Amino acid sequence: MTGMAGYTIVNLKDVEDMAPRFGYAPNMESRFARRPLELENSGLSYFRIGPDYRMPFGHHHTYQEEIYVVLSGSARIKLDEEIVALGQWDAIRVAATTARAIEAGSEGAEILAFGAPSNDNADAQVLPDFWRD
Repeated sequence: MTGMAGYTIVNLKDVEDMAPRFGYAPNMESRFARRPLELENSGLSYFRIGPDYRMPFGHHHTYQEEIYVVLSGSARIKLDEEIVALGQWDAIRVAATTARAIEAGSEGAEILAFGAPSNDNADAQVLPDFWRD
């Protein structure tokens, strides 16, 4: 990490992968860069999701809207009760109160997520049974 008065540089692959801590590795990689980047008004996260792997929970927020960008591969995102297909370079904005979870396609997916306003996810509510079929 390189930080100066007006900017901070962080390689996202140098940010701690939180997925092993919660038992999601090797199917998922989760790197939350809000603090390492010293972000004040937004958030940035990197996810790598293994082929056909479904995030094991959904979530929504009270205030924080998010944008997800598929860098590689493909994914499906469940938004409340609707499922939307996403391909490489697709970007989707999700309103704060819309419940969401992602499932990678057969080749897996790499995804960047942006959120604002920054509140260390204090407004997040996890939905453990979101994918009930």
